[in-house]
Order: sequence, then C-alpha cells, then structure tokens
Amino acid sequence: MAVTTQKAATSLGDRVALWRAGLARVSRAFRSQPEPRSIGLFARGRQLVAGNFLFAGRLVQAPGTPIWDVAAPDADFAAESHGFVWLDDLAALGDSVARKKAQDWTHGWIARFGRGKGPGWTPDLTGRRLIRWINHSVLLLQGQDKARADDYFRALTMQTHYLSRRWSRAAPGLPRFEALTGLIVAGLALEGKASLVRGAVAALARDCQREVDTGGGIPTRNPEELLEVFTLLNWAAQALTEAAMTVPTELTVAIGRIAPTLRALRHADGGLARFHGGGRGIEGRLDAALASSGVRGGTSSGAVAMGFARLASGRTTVIVDVAPPPEGRAGVNAHASTLAFELTSGRRPLIVSCGSGTPFGEDWALAGRATASHSTLALDGSSSSRLGKGERGFAARAQVIALQQATDSHGQHLSVAHDGWRAGHGIVHSRILTLDSQGRRLTGTDMLDAPHPADRKRIQNLLARSPEGIGHSVRFQLHPDVDAALDLGGTAISLALKSGEIWVFRHDGVAKLALEPSVYLEKGRLQPRATKQIVLSSLMAGFEARIGWTLAKAQDTPLAIRDLDREELPVPV
Repeated sequence: MAVTTQKAATSLGDRVALWRAGLARVSRAFRSQPEPRSIGLFARGRQLVAGNFLFAGRLVQAPGTPIWDVAAPDADFAAESHGFVWLDDLAALGDSVARKKAQDWTHGWIARFGRGKGPGWTPDLTGRRLIRWINHSVLLLQGQDKARADDYFRALTMQTHYLSRRWSRAAPGLPRFEALTGLIVAGLALEGKASLVRGAVAALARDCQREVDTGGGIPTRNPEELLEVFTLLNWAAQALTEAAMTVPTELTVAIGRIAPTLRALRHADGGLARFHGGGRGIEGRLDAALASSGVRGGTSSGAVAMGFARLASGRTTVIVDVAPPPEGRAGVNAHASTLAFELTSGRRPLIVSCGSGTPFGEDWALAGRATASHSTLALDGSSSSRLGKGERGFAARAQVIALQQATDSHGQHLSVAHDGWRAGHGIVHSRILTLDSQGRRLTGTDMLDAPHPADRKRIQNLLARSPEGIGHSVRFQLHPDVDAALDLGGTAISLALKSGEIWVFRHDGVAKLALEPSVYLEKGRLQPRATKQIVLSSLMAGFEARIGWTLAKAQDTPLAIRDLDREELPVPV
C-alpha cells in the first residue's frame, strides 16, 4: 500500500499555492550543472538496495518492493521517506543498482505525489527534497529518456513555485531554514527561476539574526541541529555565490559565528557532544561543513559555547552542559542534563550521555531526557529539570547560579552549580572538574548543600520523613565499546578502550561504588544498545554531602597510541 494516509497540503492556502504552481512555466534545464554536496552512508545505501527501510527508528523489511509501496508504520516514517535524505545514502553506494533505485523511486514519487498529494507537501520537507533532487541530479538523470527528464524538471518547477508561496508556513528554526534554503538552491539552479528567491534571501537573512545568537548558538542548544543549520546556511551561501548574487551580511555573520561554536562542541574523535536530542552527527559531515564554510581558526578551552564548557588537553576532550535546558518551543526535546559531561580520549568516547530516545518510542524519549540518563548527579527519583503535567517542555528548569573557569600549570578547572532541587528540597548541586595539562586525569567533586536558612528548613522537613537521608547518585554513562570491570577488590573500575588505552575510575570511599546496566540510545539503530554505567550512591543526612572521584589513564598507558583501526560503520539492522 502506498504512503497516502496523510495529506499535508489541505488548507485553502496550500490548495491555491499548488494550483498556481501547477500553472507555472516549466524550467527545462539547469543554469549550470549542480554539484553533489550532501553526504550519505554507504552502509545505509546497501540496506536500502536490499529492501531494508529504516526511517525514524522503524524498520520495514520489504525486499524487491518499491519504496512507495511500503506501508509506513507511522507518520514520522512517512515524513522521513518523503524528505529524500535516503538519496544521499544511495549516492554514497553509487553502483548501477543504487542508481536505478534512486531513479525509479524518484519517478515513482512524481507519479503518485507530484501533483500535491501525500504527506510530503510541507515547506520543510519540500525544501529538503528539492536540495537532494538537485544535489544528485546527475545520478537521477543519467541514462534517462526525454519523457522522464521532462517529468523531473516539471516536478522540480512545481515544488519550487509551491515553496515560494508557502515557505513562511514552516516553523521557525531548522524547518524554516530547510524551506528557505531549498527554495534558494532550486530557484538559482533552474533556468528562469531566479526571481523566486529574492524574498527567500531576505527572509533567510532575518532568520539568521533571529535564530543564531551572538555566540553562534541556536535556541534548542542541540549540537547536531546546529550542524544541520550550519550546513544549510553554507549551501545557501554557495548557491548565491555561484549565481553571482550578493550573499547577505547576516548570512555571512551567522556562518562565521557558528563555525567556532561547532569546533567547541566537537570531541577529539570528530563527533559532536550528544545533548538535548542531538547525536554525534554523520561521519565526516562536520569536517566537510567546516571546510566548506571557509571560516578558519580553532577554539580555545575555557570558552562557553551555546551553554557548554570545553576542557581539552593532550588527546582528551571534556564537554560539560553549564546552562539551563532550553525553554518554550525550543525546549520540547530538551534534556535535564545541566552539569552533565562527556569525555572522549583520542578517537574513543569513554563517558557519554545515553542520548535521545525519540527514535525508540515515547517511553524511551522520556527516559533519555531524565537526569539519570546523563553523566552527572541526580537525586533519587527526581531530575534537575522537570516536566509539567501534559507538557513537552520543562515546567521547572535548573538555573546555573555559579560558573568559574581557570587554567594554571596543573590543568584546566571548571566550577559550576545549579539550583534545580532548591525549590523542592532546599539543595544546590555544585560540581568541580579539573583536567590535567596532559589530558591523562580528570578529577571531580560533586557537592550538595543548603546555602540559606530557608533551604535548611526544607531539608529538615525531608529528613523528618526520611531519617536515613536523601538518596542521590553520581552516574557515569559508558560508551558501549568500553570494556568495564570492577578492580582492586571492588574499590575501582578499570575501563579498557579499543585503542588499547586503560583508564581507571576511583572514588574517595564516601559513596557505594557499583557497575550497573545502562543503554546507549543511537540514531540509525533498531534497539537501544546495551552498555554499563558507573554509579556512586550515597545518602545526604545533613545539610551537605560531598563525593570525590577521579578518572585517570593507567600509569603504563603511553601519552600517544596509534589508533588506526577503523571498523566499518554498523549496518543498522
């Protein structure tokens, strides 16, 4: 059954826009040959050719079945298929079978949905689809007869004219950037359609001012989404430059601001920090985007970028969330991750966040947002930021009330505190981190205290009901590739990386140490990956509590290890 269960273009404005788009003069050629810019994955392309359709965390196995004959299990699956990002993966595979699939499925879409039917007629999906059709025009047109080529250009023209009238219906943020960039890329690529982009260029300039702050961040604080926005802005700027049109100053400034922020959010392995619904990003995409931007220069440790602090020395990076979760429309996928950190050594992630559970269903989505799914301290049964009843965003958000950074001969230091449990428990959480100058040792102290008399009164009331104390745990989520084992009679945990490095986790003995099961929530997989977490559990029986810990390379681990083993990317089935 074809994916026709939804219709996006149902309003009067949509119907009028589609009718007028269908009357527009068809562009029969490109002004110049478009170049492929988007990056896909070879492994995903191979799976598509085999009939394994994995979209929005749902897998449908239908070997030999055209993509539009596959019954979509939900709306997100349908939307992702209509966005045509899978063309990137088929292009990455690049053989004759992949080319035929790309051509047949594209023309199948034109035949079934090209006149305005189906769930793909929203501004953001239309922009996303246009970009892929143009990026991969050589793949789609190679060996095609005139009739198919005419259908392709007719569909491109109609979508471009539709988008010129309906881009403003896209939600602010990433959806609007997709719609506007798609219109600019398509309007400048097609012969005779450059006049359609003037309003889009002006709107893109305005949105760059509204959505990209002076520090190069976006409201969602999602690093992977920032990369998506950055990539789109690069494509828009390149299209304008190639068409000999002026690139708005606002666009150039936004690109210049975002580039150093992305570098600050980049781990030593080239992946992004995984916070607030974002993943590490497609392999190579961050490097490609930074290179194509033309913005040179690195980032220095000690700066706060989009609410994240970075400590880096030797081969080690530590990225810490030092800001409240985003609020409003930007916070619907936010995580209660204030004061959580990730650590990567060379090309190997060691300490991580569990990640976004959205691809695995609503229950996993909620679990992934909880403080306990991050590498920080959490009170038992309570996240530092909490959802309101029936709300997608946080009704109570942890506020950072102290932040200090310093560098000296001993290393880089970060001291930060939040008040997420102050209203209900009278408790402030403070965290001090020090990364030594060689990147071999991370020292941490997590403290709970009640700074004022009113706070102490709240704690007294809680202790009156629970005399044994207020339970809390410091968690360190481990990457699935880390081999962890209790060591030194249960007083330490050894952590072996695939590079051959050995790290050892120790603590001051105040808390109870345990190695417990956990999960790693990764986009592109069918199920959460099993992993482990280090847990330090304790009770706060007075007005303060303190837990000290260290994470250090074993003494016989050299400063530099040749880590050349690059496993093939996992096949997502």
